Amino acid sequence: MIRALLITNPAAARTQARAVEAVMRTLRAGGWEAEVLATGGPGDAKRLAEYGVAQGVDVVAVFGGDGTTMQAAAALVGTEVSLGVIPGGTGNLLAGNLRIPASPERAARALVAARPRPFDLGRMERPSGVQYFAVACGAGYDARVMAGTLSEHKRRWGMAAYVATTLRLIGEIRSTAHVITIDGVEYDANAAMVLVANCGEVIPPFVRLRPGIRPDDGLLDVVVMRANSLGQSVRAVWDLLRDAPNPEGEDTFVGFATGREIRVETDPVQPVQLDGEPGGFTPFTASVVPGAIRIMVPGA
Repeated sequence: MIRALLITNPAAARTQARAVEAVMRTLRAGGWEAEVLATGGPGDAKRLAEYGVAQGVDVVAVFGGDGTTMQAAAALVGTEVSLGVIPGGTGNLLAGNLRIPASPERAARALVAARPRPFDLGRMERPSGVQYFAVACGAGYDARVMAGTLSEHKRRWGMAAYVATTLRLIGEIRSTAHVITIDGVEYDANAAMVLVANCGEVIPPFVRLRPGIRPDDGLLDVVVMRANSLGQSVRAVWDLLRDAPNPEGEDTFVGFATGREIRVETDPVQPVQLDGEPGGFTPFTASVVPGAIRIMVPGA
């Protein structure tokens, strides 16, 4: 029998008591022995996951958003305890990349049938301590969108809240000076946004960065986007989505690279995000931790 701890975040967008009860019924009907605990404030998810590890559970499942999920994941790095993901937040980027159903009850059914798979994480040293990301971190325009989207709007409108903020801020997009160091090699760039990706989709399944980005290859993928106007922003997004090289003689608005350790410095400083959560300001250094955790993946 699989022993599991379910961590819920009552403040997340879709974690009402009725949904929590449905998830627990589904886990127990699948033959799992499950306990449920709720977060009450910052850092609780990590502490509860540490409790689960100490109790010898097989799976720590998180019913919440990406922020709560990554707090719990930090406690599982280097352990044999697997992470289960039940999307309950706004973006649910990790769940989307794993093709976990949006419905909590269906996600719980998928979890019961899932198998653990090794999964890389990105690691970043911040003033508050070590932080991890599963999908992507970044500096610039995307971080401004994340920081500029109010929690009440996310709860009310879901992903549409991010779209509204994107449209509101797009007229302010500007490229600034960046120094990007990839595995010790330094590059100068003018960029409006720099993404360091572990997974291939930033808005699953609609926005794919490019084929071949995998969370189990021991590498991070760097995406650099340049834009100084609405027109250039549209062109940059088009270049990203079509995944085709620019014709000879045309400006390049999107560039790619891969590496194991990436440092990003900017002038002036830019906001930083990790899996859609605010992460302070530049500079930052992100490194890959190959096979950092095991995640329960449907169909694995």
